[in-house]
Amino acid sequence: MNVYGMKARFLLKTAARLTLTGLLLCGLSACKEHGSWSGADDDSPDDNGRILTQPAQISRLIPARVAERDAWAADISQIMDELKISKTKENVCSVVAVVDQESNFVANPTVPDLGNKAIKAFQTEVPQKFVKQFGPALGPAVSRYFTYVLINEPSKDNSFLIQMRSVKTEQQLDWIYRQIFAYVSKQFYADSIANAAAKFMGKDLGEENNPITTIGSMQVSVKYARDHQRDHASVNELRDYMYTREGGLYYGIHRLMKYPAAYDNAQYRFADYNSGMYSSRNAAFQQDINQLLNLDMALDGDLLVYDKDDNPQSMPSQTETALNQLFADHGISMKPEDIRSDLLHEKQAEFENTSTYQNVIAIYKRQFNKNPPYAIMPQVVISGPKLSKDYNTNWYANNVNRRYEACMRRGGGRHPKK
Repeated sequence: MNVYGMKARFLLKTAARLTLTGLLLCGLSACKEHGSWSGADDDSPDDNGRILTQPAQISRLIPARVAERDAWAADISQIMDELKISKTKENVCSVVAVVDQESNFVANPTVPDLGNKAIKAFQTEVPQKFVKQFGPALGPAVSRYFTYVLINEPSKDNSFLIQMRSVKTEQQLDWIYRQIFAYVSKQFYADSIANAAAKFMGKDLGEENNPITTIGSMQVSVKYARDHQRDHASVNELRDYMYTREGGLYYGIHRLMKYPAAYDNAQYRFADYNSGMYSSRNAAFQQDINQLLNLDMALDGDLLVYDKDDNPQSMPSQTETALNQLFADHGISMKPEDIRSDLLHEKQAEFENTSTYQNVIAIYKRQFNKNPPYAIMPQVVISGPKLSKDYNTNWYANNVNRRYEACMRRGGGRHPKK
C-alpha cells in the first residue's frame, strides 16, 4: 500500500496432506478437491448455489456509501470471470475488503499532503538509486543535475518542484515524474555527465527511478503488473490503465487471488497481500525452525535476503543458516546448495513439496509430537508517506478482515470463519 513501493516485508495439518498440495489449491474458504481453487468454469457441485452470477448480487456486497457501486460490481464480476476465479461470496468479499481498505473504492485516490511527502522522498530515495546505478563517482553528479532540473525546469515560475507541491493524487505525481525523467533523458545525450552515465544504465531511466511503484484502487506494484501484463502496452500506458477503475481492479484481483494457498482463514491471504505471497506460510515455517533450535529469528516470511527490487541476494539469510544447522543436528544429509535451491521456491506453492520444507515438518512432528501450524501472521512493519505512523501486517490484515466480515454480513448467510 506504500506509494513508493516500500516493502513493508501456511504448514498442512497432517503429513499426508503435504503430498496432496496440488489437490489442495484453494482460496480462502472456497477450497476444491480438484485443481485450482478458483474458476468460473470448474466449480464443484457444492458451489452451484453459491456463485454470484449477476453483478447486482456483487453490488449489494459493496458498501452503500460507494459511488457508482454498480459499475464497480460489473467490473469485479467481469474480471473474476476473465481470470477464472469463482465468484463465491467469500472470494468477492475478499476483493471488496481489500479495495475498501486500500482506497475506499476510489480509482485514483487522493493522498493528504502528498506533494510535500513526495518531495522529501524524491530527494532522499532517488539519489541513492543513482549511486547504485552509476557508481560513487557519477551517481552524485547525476543527482545534483536532477536537483537542478527539479528547481529550475521547465521554468522558474512553474518548476517541477512547484508542481509537485500542489499534487493531490498519485497519478498527478506520476505524470510529473515522467516529465522530469523525459526531460533529463533528452539532456543525457547532450551532456557529458549524462553521456558517461548512460553507458552504465542500460535501462529505462524514468521507470527505473520513478518512486511511485504501487498504483490504483488496490495499490498494486507496477512490477507485478508488468510481470502479469495481458497485452503489450508500454509501461506508461500500463500505468495509466492501472489508475482506472478496471485497471486497478484487474491487477489487484490478480495479485490477491491468482495463487494457490491452503489457508483456512481469510486473514492470511490479506496478510500476504501486504507482505508478499506466501508470507503467512513462510512465517510459520520460520517459527518451526525457531522452536526447534530455540532461536528468536524474525518471522517476516522472507526465507532469503532480497534487494529493493525483490531479487534474492547471494548472502545467506538467517533462515538459510539455521536450516543448515538444524539438518546437521538431526543427521539429515542436505547440501547447502540444495537448501538454497529449495528456498528459491519460497514464493511458490511448490516450496511445500521440497525436501527442505518436508524435512522441517517431519523433525517438528517427531520432536513435539504434533503438527505445526500451516500459517501464522507475518511480523512485518508497514511504513511510508501515506501513513501517519508505522503499523504492522497484523494491523493491516485485521483491518481488511473487519471489512471482509462486514461484507459477508451484507450478503447474509453464514458468518465468515474466524
